[in-house]
Amino acid sequence: MTYYYIEVTDTAKSWVEKYCIQATDVTAVRRAKIEIGWNGIRCNRKDCGDKIELKPRGMDRVATIEKDRD
Repeated sequence: MTYYYIEVTDTAKSWVEKYCIQATDVTAVRRAKIEIGWNGIRCNRKDCGDKIELKPRGMDRVATIEKDRD
């Protein structure tokens, strides 16, 4: 298992919540959504190479999931 770092913020970036999870490459997004409380919420997903961006539909929030580089 690998560590993943999650940052959740509003679209104006006026606040940030940070999380850390352990997951495999296959389950990283699913576990991240459970950790931040977005389980069952549809999100638009953008793969940015070394990180994944999730934007829940109808909410002014953004979550960034980044794999630990170690």
